[in-house]
Amino acid sequence: MSAPRAPQADPWRRLDEAAFGLIYGTVVSLSVLMAMGAHPDHPFAMAAALFGAVLAVTLAEAFAHAMSHELQREREAPKATLRDAWRHARPTLVAANVPTLLMLAAGFGLLPAERAIALAQGFGAVLLLVLGGRVGWVARHSPRAAMWGAVLAGGIGVALAALKYALH
Repeated sequence: MSAPRAPQADPWRRLDEAAFGLIYGTVVSLSVLMAMGAHPDHPFAMAAALFGAVLAVTLAEAFAHAMSHELQREREAPKATLRDAWRHARPTLVAANVPTLLMLAAGFGLLPAERAIALAQGFGAVLLLVLGGRVGWVARHSPRAAMWGAVLAGGIGVALAALKYALH
């Protein structure tokens, strides 16, 4: 008689745990892309600005979490709290990796900057679509809720991308 099999880890678990930061980082990335010019002349500067802005938000999030913990407890935050703050904030920065890499690729001449921006915006919209669908599924366990979650969250990404083109 064989031993019972261990239950498989939920493949969505890591995404679920990172959802807050991924959503936050994706919206920040799309917002930074929206603020950049329509025909960028300096993709390396854009990559640095994009990654730098999301890094600043990530550090602010982790710092604010740790500092507020100290204020609420009226004592220094333990190292575990600092690690937890970083673990919670890190996905915010991860969301900027693909858009930053696309802008770096444009800087090296591997693709036009306009295409890099469009691909970065598409990545953001798709990531929001997936996360929105996941929220709808987990919250309601229905394909209809998953579809509406995907449409609403993905729509935010599409709206931010469209707003860039409307502004520039």
